[in-house]
Amino acid sequence: MRYGFTTGSCAAAAAKAAAYMLLAGREKEKISIETPKGIVYHAKVFGICRGERAVSCAVEKDGGDDPDVTTGAWIYAKVSFLGDGQQGALAEGTQARPWLEDREQEILVEGGEGVGRVTRPGLDQPVGAAAINRVPREMIKKEVLEVCRAMDCRKSLLVEISVPKGEELSKRTFNPRLGIVGGISILGTSGIVEPMSSQALLDTIQAELRQRKAMGFDYVAVSPGNYGLDFMKNTYGYDLDKSVKCSNFIGETIDMAAGLGFRAMLLTGHIGKLVKVAGGIMNTHSREADSRMELLAAFAIQEQADARLALGILECATTEEAIPLLKESGKLQQVMGRAAERICYYTQRRAGGRMKVDCILYANGFGELARSREAEKWFILLGQEQGQPI
Repeated sequence: MRYGFTTGSCAAAAAKAAAYMLLAGREKEKISIETPKGIVYHAKVFGICRGERAVSCAVEKDGGDDPDVTTGAWIYAKVSFLGDGQQGALAEGTQARPWLEDREQEILVEGGEGVGRVTRPGLDQPVGAAAINRVPREMIKKEVLEVCRAMDCRKSLLVEISVPKGEELSKRTFNPRLGIVGGISILGTSGIVEPMSSQALLDTIQAELRQRKAMGFDYVAVSPGNYGLDFMKNTYGYDLDKSVKCSNFIGETIDMAAGLGFRAMLLTGHIGKLVKVAGGIMNTHSREADSRMELLAAFAIQEQADARLALGILECATTEEAIPLLKESGKLQQVMGRAAERICYYTQRRAGGRMKVDCILYANGFGELARSREAEKWFILLGQEQGQPI
């Protein structure tokens, strides 16, 4: 499997190439940087535009064998002298910096077209800043300063990162949910994209949880995906757009939430996902485990179902197929209630007693199947939060 390079690595490589061309006065078509992982990135340089006081160029994002929406995008860096007449290049809300030729050299990193801007607290960068995370900023500064030392340049420089298609690409990312507007984020902690890595998604879950905690909430609604959010909105009229999508990472999300100090969590999801949690399975991806029918059959037997019903459930391909069998037998409510009870047991066990977890189960075409005993209080909490009448 071939690894790729993050938007942060691309931005750092483009910035290094632009700085070299500005200070050396010569064109540079290839550039190399060392990523925080220790792997050297050999990048091709595109879109070169040279001037006496500014140079811009781009590096194409390559996601390797784990491509994302930014793969193929050109990540631009424009490097210019940070001095008199250059203040207009700074984004609105950024404090203007004087030319520091007689003081300590400074490399100022800013975001331009297609790079998002933070509008909510709790993220890697403060409100108002460009969504260029800490590690990419450090990478950019390190590479540009390396060029400055090689060229014996002590002047301060402005580096502006832009992604011409960034605003459109951002609509296919988590940025709108995180309150990052106007473009994509420049990300990466290791500098490389590992094939089949789930770290980026886990980082996003962590960011959403941290952001909600920073807003003063000690409770959080969580759902594996959009279907859970749609169910709550269509069934109860509650817009959970500010809730956290945890994908298959139920256990990791509980760990993060409890670690951040949340006191309560509402887990809403399709029975096909959450019934696995009723068996103590905390990663619901099919490649990790799949005991949906076995668990439903076991719960049915606990509710005095006969062998014929249990065998019928075991022969079903999906939980949606098993629901009519349970309904016809008169066991649906009892089996789903037992599933909800076991989900709460295992999730609270995972939280180590630090957090109370409630759950709501549903199925397409059947609506709500079960809710935990104290789930009703969530409708009051969510209603108050969204200004709805109770």
